[in-house]
Amino acid sequence: MGATETLILSVTPADATDKTGKWTVDKSAVATVDQNGKAAGITTGTAKAKFTTNDGGFTAECTITVTE
Repeated sequence: MGATETLILSVTPADATDKTGKWTVDKSAVATVDQNGKAAGITTGTAKAKFTTNDGGFTAECTITVTE
């Protein structure tokens, strides 16, 4: 809790024209993710972070586990 980590994102193919998108998190009471991929733990539990590309709506997900 209270710690931060930066989520590392890789959009493929490497020559994709638009690699931008948006981060969301399903349980914002547990963790938050800003638009630079910086995740912050708020309270114990798990949350799923999801990145959705602006071009094509492709997604990637990861689980964030917050402990004391």
